[in-house]
Amino acid sequence: MNYKSTRDSSVSVSPAQAIAQGISGEGGLFVPENLPHFSYSDLLELQHCSYTERAVRILKTFLSDFTSEEITECVTAAYTGGRFDRDMPAPMSYLQNGKISMYLLELWHGPTCAFKDMALQLLPHLLTKSLKKIHSSKTALILVATSGDTGKAALEGFKDVDGTRIQVFYPENGVSPMQKRQMNTQEGNNVAVCAIEGNFDDAQTGVKKIFTDPEINCLLEQNNIMFSSANSINWGRLLPQIVYYFSAYCDLMANGKIDHEGEKVNIVVPTGNFGNILAAYYAGKMGLPVKKLICASNANNVLTDFLNTGVYNRNRDFHTTISPSMDILVSSNLERLLYDLTGNDSVRVAKWMKELASAGKYQVGEDILNQLHRIFYAGFCDDAATRETIKQVYHSENYLCDTHTAVALNVYHQYVEMTDDAETPAIVVSTASPYKFADSVLSAVSDSYRADGSEFEKIHELSAATGTPVPAPIAELESKKVRFNDICSKDKMGEAVLKTAGIQYTV
Repeated sequence: MNYKSTRDSSVSVSPAQAIAQGISGEGGLFVPENLPHFSYSDLLELQHCSYTERAVRILKTFLSDFTSEEITECVTAAYTGGRFDRDMPAPMSYLQNGKISMYLLELWHGPTCAFKDMALQLLPHLLTKSLKKIHSSKTALILVATSGDTGKAALEGFKDVDGTRIQVFYPENGVSPMQKRQMNTQEGNNVAVCAIEGNFDDAQTGVKKIFTDPEINCLLEQNNIMFSSANSINWGRLLPQIVYYFSAYCDLMANGKIDHEGEKVNIVVPTGNFGNILAAYYAGKMGLPVKKLICASNANNVLTDFLNTGVYNRNRDFHTTISPSMDILVSSNLERLLYDLTGNDSVRVAKWMKELASAGKYQVGEDILNQLHRIFYAGFCDDAATRETIKQVYHSENYLCDTHTAVALNVYHQYVEMTDDAETPAIVVSTASPYKFADSVLSAVSDSYRADGSEFEKIHELSAATGTPVPAPIAELESKKVRFNDICSKDKMGEAVLKTAGIQYTV
């Protein structure tokens, strides 16, 4: 299987090249030339497999230049050995709220307490093997723009990995205090972290510009360094996310919750950069029985508007919310969806992306809009509704969820109220531990909440108030030393990258 670029279908690269390179030279994203199919009999077999066995089966169909042994080695290194609680990367919890029942797919039991671990524990292994396959002796410089969780998960995944360096950029005032502390205390000799003056979209746009900057790339070439990415623009980041949707469905089958062939589920995803829900879309195209993909946004509801109207318009107020990983106005992975919905029309996709870059908006045709309405339901909620959802779920179900999961739960209730579809089993993606956003969660569940106090005081108060344990990776941060305090303007990001690369040069 080869990979095409969303902006130039004449580009064709191997899986290893797509993972090593991260992004196509003209700025397009790599996508598989076709999608494998899993039948009901395949799902019957997978229901009896472990998570790692399921991952190997699915990854093998996409990574044609990897041997089965290599894939097994990568997956085993990522998901076993105590990296995830009880070596269970993606457990589910059942919630019943009135007539609405749902299965929360908890993807935050890894080393950084967020769903990004599911991919970023695996990507370093895939990347280092990919570099060898393309016969590259270059050091891979991993560039990451983060709205909070990706940065820490990437830093943790790539720390001290031979042949790599990693540079993470985050918006100075656009992540939670815990997310900031996780990044700024990161250990490792090959890691660098820098805040930027701006929001996540500024960071993401800056990283994309650096990727395609000829002068910077020339300097890297002279120093035997190449760029790669750990954001979900890298196919090696997105591919592992497909696995947990199949795994969740197979777990429901194994537990007797799915009892006949073709029984469909709804999948609810709190969505920012569109990668997580895109993985669910691909899973559906690969044969997973999906009825509706429910796209949940916070007050930055650009995706809600697009999926409902066909108009993507980032020219709007940017809101800093209590669900910061979704504070995004330019959702990069939407480009991959459009490429698929247009029948791989890279000319059409490139035109829309050019319009987005120049005018800040584009509009798809009626043909695409009809497909969007068939596949997706889109809704959003603000911070007040998010807090109220956390409070209601905790007091009625004794279940403590984070702010992003609360957005998903709120929008799923909107969907049921609008459609009366409470019968279809719902998988709700829970993306982070509530302790990553302790202040906001505490303010929702505690009647004695006070805004003053340190982040760790609030963490301990949340634990005492709810009787829930503080995850070890978060508790350990209290005594860790802060290593990174750099802040730069968005037009100085290139200089920060060259500094990380050890190249003395002013851009």
